[in-house]
Formats: sequence, structure tokens, C-alpha cells
Amino acid sequence: MKLAEALILRADSQKRIEQLRQRLVRSAKVQEGETPPEQPQALIAELDTTVNELTDLIKRINKTNSLTTLEEGMTLSDALAQRDTLLLKRSVYNSLVEAAAYQQVRYGASEIKSFSTVNVAELQTQMDQLSRQCRELDTRIQESNWNTELMD
Repeated sequence: MKLAEALILRADSQKRIEQLRQRLVRSAKVQEGETPPEQPQALIAELDTTVNELTDLIKRINKTNSLTTLEEGMTLSDALAQRDTLLLKRSVYNSLVEAAAYQQVRYGASEIKSFSTVNVAELQTQMDQLSRQCRELDTRIQESNWNTELMD
């Protein structure tokens, strides 16, 4: 199985666990004399099986990520960390640009005037560069995911 397929299975398992949570909650209480829509014990058994499968899958994905290197010698785990921090930094810059570019409406000369303390154009350029770096790195990560076999 390819790493990309395992990632899809991981997402499916996580969705399945959330569905089981909702079904368990719906079956947790009933009025006296009625039966639950589903048997909680059967759902708990299914939850246990799904969680165990997810645990195994995550271990294999993590092992594969830490032992797989991209062309430039960076491990897949390191590439994922770098992508996440690029996205985080871009998000912070975006918040800063939105705050600095906010146009305050003044109705009279006596109102307090505010001005930006940062160069919005420069920040926007940096955000564009971060976005490009993230896209390029993500492309290499995705390529590796589809070309790498999941390890045991």
C-alpha cells in the first residue's frame, strides 16, 4: 500500500470514530421501557477495533515519514514540519496584514487618527513567497506520498 493510500485510510478511520461517537451518544440513554436505537456494547466493540486499526496505521505512517527522504535529503517528517510552520507563519502575516490594512472611518477632525506600523505591501510580498514555498514543498510531499510504500 502506498503512503498516500494509508493517509486516506487514516482520515476515513478518524471519520468513522467520530460517527461511532455520535451513534454511541444517541444510544446512551432511553426512556424506561424503550430500547436504544443501537446496542452500545456492539458500538463500543466496533470503536475498539477501529481505534486499534488507526493506532497501527498511524505508527506505520510515522515510521514511513521518519525513514523516507525527499530528493534534497530532508525526511518526510521534517518536510511536514516545515510545511506546517510555513503555513503558520503565513497565517500570522495574514492576520497582521488584515489588522494593518483596516481602514478606519473618521467622521470629524477631532477623532483619533490611526496609522499602520508595518509595511503592508512588504508583508504581502513575504506572504506570497511563503505561499509559493509551501505549495512547492507540498507538491514534493504529495509526490513522495504516492511513490512511497507504507512500511511495517
